[in-house]
Amino acid sequence: MKPGIKKATVGVTCVGLAGIAGSAHAQSNITLYGITDSGVEYVNHASRDGGAVRLVSGGRNTSRWGLRGVEDLGGGLKALFQLESGINIANGQFDDGPGEIFARRATVALKSHFGQLTLGRNFTVTFDYILPFDPMGYAPNYSWVVTSTATGGRRDALFVRSANTVRYDGTYAGFKFGAMYAFGNVAGSVKSSSKYDFGLGYEKGPFAAIVTFDRQNGASNNVAPADTTNYIQGIHAALSYDFGTVKAMAGYRNYRRAFHTSAAALRSEMYWVGGQYEITPSLTLSAALYHQNVKSAGDADPTLFSLRAQYALSKRTSLYLSGGYAMAEHGKPVSLSRDLSGVADSQAGVTAGIQQRF
Repeated sequence: MKPGIKKATVGVTCVGLAGIAGSAHAQSNITLYGITDSGVEYVNHASRDGGAVRLVSGGRNTSRWGLRGVEDLGGGLKALFQLESGINIANGQFDDGPGEIFARRATVALKSHFGQLTLGRNFTVTFDYILPFDPMGYAPNYSWVVTSTATGGRRDALFVRSANTVRYDGTYAGFKFGAMYAFGNVAGSVKSSSKYDFGLGYEKGPFAAIVTFDRQNGASNNVAPADTTNYIQGIHAALSYDFGTVKAMAGYRNYRRAFHTSAAALRSEMYWVGGQYEITPSLTLSAALYHQNVKSAGDADPTLFSLRAQYALSKRTSLYLSGGYAMAEHGKPVSLSRDLSGVADSQAGVTAGIQQRF
């Protein structure tokens, strides 16, 4: 294609999209939103060759963009939709993999005074209920609430999101309740690959508490490819107390993964405690301690210490400086990252970054 023709095509497309957006806005409230977050990280023991300095995407929060809209149907009933995609700021690609355009969220919902019913690919009740109790606040650098380090090749993770879901959320007199079911979409079996998740929370004044239970069923052995996992089960509990300028938080996860085979179940417990201190309206200090107790002899039982200072330049833009130190027992490898296994029994890192919300 000639350069001139290519530019003309792009121009026509942009005009068309602008017209569609204008028409949609006239009928309902539609919002374009997102987070762009990137920083420079240094870690020691990045490989057997030594440390590394690297550009990272989403050090404070995962970068993403999305569209959400609401239409008032009258009588207290509203229709909602949300489409959300992760972005890797370092290379401009989709964060969830090639072709995964709206892998973070793709939902349609109805909301009334009875609560909200949502269908589609969605974040789980456990994720939405537990993450506000993470002192580091959803941060890939450096938090283990979503998932622990991949020491030993295993990641005992929180149930984050799922496709094919039906979810209900309601609030009543200080209590909130969430329930989610994900269809396995496997012919001949309702159980295979299905998932369910429940959460109950309570908030009164400065005090808040949450408990959740989730279970992910594996695929039957007759489903290709064969899945040896029978189920993955998670139980979470967390609480917080807001003293004003200081907010204290603590949480717990019980993880179990059972198999169809004779293999022993994988079990662990995760504990965390920490808080946030608002030094000034612009400067906030966050600190956390995470520890995983793996239920097998001689395992790593890793621990992570995290600290972050965040300075708000405006309501939308902030600078942050995060530090973390992870260590493991019995000489096992450990990593600050929840996705990497590490090469030594300790690792330290620091990330300096900038975040802008829109």
